[in-house]
Amino acid sequence: MRVVIQRVLASSVSVEGTAVGQINRGLNLLVGIASTDTEADLDWMVRKCLDLRLFPAEESDRWDKSVQDIGGELLVISQFTLYGDCRKGRRPSFDQAASSAQAEALYDQFVDKLRQSGLRVETGRFGAMMQVHIENDGPVTLLLERSAAVDS
Repeated sequence: MRVVIQRVLASSVSVEGTAVGQINRGLNLLVGIASTDTEADLDWMVRKCLDLRLFPAEESDRWDKSVQDIGGELLVISQFTLYGDCRKGRRPSFDQAASSAQAEALYDQFVDKLRQSGLRVETGRFGAMMQVHIENDGPVTLLLERSAAVDS
């Protein structure tokens, strides 16, 4: 599982010119699901996304607060292209990406688990062509990765 996590002041996603998800301060999560991903991978990623201290405390520039600590919001967008392998040739290979059915089921579970935090969680539309507008804060952009082979 791969997630591009971005600290944002605001973010929104549209499908065919219509906004389907929009947040204010919080995290924009671009989510790629691999064919080998498990529920344990989802649980690990949910904890990381909710607990990473990416926001400064009021009295300093030190990142001491998580999205939960600040009562932030989450915009979660499926993005199978995170598993595009560009090492060979001129066209990405998506062999590591989960099938659409598998990815959608795991993506929905991921969103449900994030919602259990009580934070506001918005989403894009799985499988749709989407336009994502991001007002990146910092900018702060990190790549989180978890595979079944990782146990920490």
